[in-house]
Amino acid sequence: MSEAVVARAYGGPEVLSVVDVAVPEPGPGQVRIEVRAVGVNPVDHKVYSGAFGTDPANLPMRLGAEAAGVVTAVGAGATGPAGRIEVGDEVIAYRAPGAYAAAFLAPASSVVPKPAGLSWEEAGGLMVAGATATHVLEATGVREHDTVLVHGAAGGVGLMAVQLAVERGATVLGTASPAKHDLLRDLGAIPVAYGPGLADRVRAAAPDGVHAAADLVGTDEAVDVSVELVSDRSRVATIAAFERGVRAGIRLLGGGPGADPGTDIRAAARLPLAEAAGAGRLRVLIAGSHPLREAAAAHRRIMTGHTTGKIVLVP
Repeated sequence: MSEAVVARAYGGPEVLSVVDVAVPEPGPGQVRIEVRAVGVNPVDHKVYSGAFGTDPANLPMRLGAEAAGVVTAVGAGATGPAGRIEVGDEVIAYRAPGAYAAAFLAPASSVVPKPAGLSWEEAGGLMVAGATATHVLEATGVREHDTVLVHGAAGGVGLMAVQLAVERGATVLGTASPAKHDLLRDLGAIPVAYGPGLADRVRAAAPDGVHAAADLVGTDEAVDVSVELVSDRSRVATIAAFERGVRAGIRLLGGGPGADPGTDIRAAARLPLAEAAGAGRLRVLIAGSHPLREAAAAHRRIMTGHTTGKIVLVP
């Protein structure tokens, strides 16, 4: 048996509880992972909030999409993107449904090696934010010599997007509260305070214009400023403001209604992300960790929208 977090109803974090679940032997193409750290992501709350529907048949609902841990059993043909998986391998799993657990089964196709240089917390929080950031940059065509505006640059996805865009040779302007500006500068971005007058501050910081924009927070301000400053709306994307994004005619990315999930792009990003993080070219900033049994507290924290970096659960 293993402890796992489930949502027993649709609603807020109060519907979460920890239950004992059976973890069977892995079948063909599966591996069993003893979890060391689980990444917490805003979408984890959205799926049980009712934002994507309230079908009672989906309850109780297992949560999670990414985790890092040790392989304790393998099924026949357990081969991942980097090759055959063996018992004892230290791995990162994404996509990994049901990852909020002390142990779970994952498709071998979702498992990549954990770089030795990463802590368990860093490994557990790498993939969802990193793959989402990669998808955003690919969808908006960010490349060398571009200037890109990243809204929510100090959040989990934002910090990844900043670093990956800088690595591509782009100039990055990142919106954040002033307390987080030094961090953004350290990562190679030009920080800009959000709030009234944002468009004028961005113009002053980028007098030659902005080529692309990524809304990672879902506010009207982020969408409005992006479409005001970027002439080509195909180079503006949101991962949060889906209804507003439809009206604005910009790209919708991720798991929202009508959005492009970017499945192939995100899957292809896993090995490069692990390699870059392991080599120290990509930092995974951890805002904090909670025991698995405190998943509700972790969700309340992430719902504030003001965490800097990733929150992880540790069984």
